[in-house]
Amino acid sequence: MVAGIGAVTSQGRGADRMWQGFLDGHVAIGEVESLDLTGHSTTIGGEVRPWRTETEGTQALDPAVHFALVAAAEAIDSARIRPREGEGAVPATRWGVAVGTCNGGLGTVEKAWLADRDGGDVDWQRYLMIQPQIIAEALSAEFGLQGPVLSVNTACAAGAHAIAHAVEMIRIGRADAMLVGGTDAFNATVFAGFHSLESLSPIPPAPYSKDRRGLSLGEGSGMLVLVEHSVAIAAGAPILAEVLGYGLSADGHHPTAPHPEGAGAARALTAAFTATGVTPADVSYVNGHGTGTPKNDSAESNAVRRAFGPAAEKIALTSVKSMIGHLLGAAGAVEGIATVLALRDQMAPPTAGFTGPDPKCGLDAVPNTARPLPMDVAMSNNFAFAGANATVVFGREGRPASPVPEPPIDRVVITGIGTILPGGANAGELLSAYRSGTLEGYGGTELALTAMDFDPAPFLSPKQRRRMDRLGILAVASSRMALDDGGLDPEAVDSDRIGVIVGTGLGPVESMEKFTVPVLESGVTAANPAVFPNTVYNAAAGQVSMVLGVRGPTSTLTAAHAAGATALGVAHDLLRTGAADAALCPAVDALAPYAMHAYQRMPVFADAAARGYRLAEGAVTLLLERESAARARGARILAVVAGYGNASDAAGIGRWDREGRGIERAMRAALAESGLTPADISAIWANAAGLAAVDDPELAAIARLTGGTGPRVETPKSVLGEPVGAGAHLCAALAVHDPARFDGPVLINSSSLGGTHTSLVLTPATHSTSEHHD
Repeated sequence: MVAGIGAVTSQGRGADRMWQGFLDGHVAIGEVESLDLTGHSTTIGGEVRPWRTETEGTQALDPAVHFALVAAAEAIDSARIRPREGEGAVPATRWGVAVGTCNGGLGTVEKAWLADRDGGDVDWQRYLMIQPQIIAEALSAEFGLQGPVLSVNTACAAGAHAIAHAVEMIRIGRADAMLVGGTDAFNATVFAGFHSLESLSPIPPAPYSKDRRGLSLGEGSGMLVLVEHSVAIAAGAPILAEVLGYGLSADGHHPTAPHPEGAGAARALTAAFTATGVTPADVSYVNGHGTGTPKNDSAESNAVRRAFGPAAEKIALTSVKSMIGHLLGAAGAVEGIATVLALRDQMAPPTAGFTGPDPKCGLDAVPNTARPLPMDVAMSNNFAFAGANATVVFGREGRPASPVPEPPIDRVVITGIGTILPGGANAGELLSAYRSGTLEGYGGTELALTAMDFDPAPFLSPKQRRRMDRLGILAVASSRMALDDGGLDPEAVDSDRIGVIVGTGLGPVESMEKFTVPVLESGVTAANPAVFPNTVYNAAAGQVSMVLGVRGPTSTLTAAHAAGATALGVAHDLLRTGAADAALCPAVDALAPYAMHAYQRMPVFADAAARGYRLAEGAVTLLLERESAARARGARILAVVAGYGNASDAAGIGRWDREGRGIERAMRAALAESGLTPADISAIWANAAGLAAVDDPELAAIARLTGGTGPRVETPKSVLGEPVGAGAHLCAALAVHDPARFDGPVLINSSSLGGTHTSLVLTPATHSTSEHHD
């Protein structure tokens, strides 16, 4: 249930103010004051002002963080629920966070780059803003939310994906309430990038219109409080609407352009219908993606017609981007809020600036003036770079009840593994290196291991890798290895039922540096349109989808050193409930120069190399399948993902609980979901990698969990290095390839340096637990 909403946009501060602006058809797009846009194809945008750069509390290092904090405070206040103990309350440990963003704190990073160049002194925390999960962790700390924390980075669909993943957290029972939304702020990189693609309009956009000339960028944040129904009733929270479900898909078509016939977007819409039991005839209003670019608007209109059939001619399809611009990672959340308020007030907001119908679009755009519209069900579309599509379905509170299909629950298994890491060509060689206690050929006193000697030629043609960065190459190559290892040929099955869920701790830092530094030094004329598409965090997922031909649900998660584990959890939930039959889950990171510079400036790494701590780049992809699908094709099952748990320390940016209470909660939650006790565990594969300040709290938590006499504790990263976001995947690969020791359930820990923790339980294929799978 949607119990609270909050928004910060160019319409002003507050969800009601935004909504009134929409109903009035007010176009809040004008001259941008916070950036010098000399030489750009436009100088306008949906800018938040005049308080854009104010700070509220110590967490607001970047406008994107500030926007999120303000919107979140409004959402929590309007929900009238706060994390606390007592009857009718929601404990802090049952409150989670899921935040989508495209650029995170990139504006702050740009300033840090410039200060570094000029020899200035830069606060080390500002380097952390390159990692988007900092925003989610800042929200967790500000409001004391200690449940699951997710950072979702699917470019322009991130806010919608965050809502989808938060819904699963509540449905499965990992949280009772989730603070969910998106945030993004203007920066030089994003304006230069869209300028280089020739996507920007010199005037406010006119989505679905015959004379549309492109998009306008916007900034801001939208936040929603989602609460499990019985908890909302017990707490006395208002119920604004219900999230009925969602649909996700990948285009597998192009890095920036949608499929012209809307095939991928139509699959997301159709998946939403299937998941919710809603029919096209039930839907009266769709809050459209509607950017104002010729290709996007016609492709979306085609997608709606494909998914709705004849009912498409009866719905209203409007775009509020016409009034606030494209908020990128915040768009899905802000537009979700608009959809909720449309249901509440039974009003369809207009498409402002409409100049007349385009035959290539041709649906009812509610031109220029809001319209009363009876509606019980409404949908919100968001489609992103790299072909990530998301549709969220909302229902009016008090509408006539309709049955929602029960998802076909199934166990999730690992059937293939692909590894590209220093120290071994496959999991077996990596295991041998770990057991030997040395990593032959790697040494020295540098923080990072020397770069791998990896030849991508067997996996990608020169043409395929021409515009790919190292992150994308590693993701595609390891995914192909996993498919081969698992004996799964996408062309031999329904490839629309194979998803791609990526975890990356550092993301596309190489491409961001390659694109942004020239722009900062030489201006917008240095913007390279061939590089810009790779600066979004989900570019690697899009490359996997395009090269390997898999077009099921896609998402990209970041949680720094816990990114892979977080992605594996999301993939597990999508498969468990039948959104796909299989999913490639790459955990991948490449150590670009700026990333290493940021690490070296952090106090915790000051003498880490001298104490044996090493960072490593590389990729590990796990091929996950529904057990029924795997057995139907006679696949070899390496392990069962029996369950997992998430928790947050809520300690602040770059901080963690020194007692290890967050990781302890994650371990206990993983065991509980798996139907196991600590005594059932045969081994714990630890997050520990050689940083005492991080490792000691985990060891203390393990001692409390096991009573000090528990199973063996494995620490492979102390030998093989810390592969940033791929640590949990590395542990999974080693565990299942050590059959002599994989004789019972194992627990795998993964933690970010900001106190986000995920624990996973793997069991041998023949092991039985009391987990209630139907």
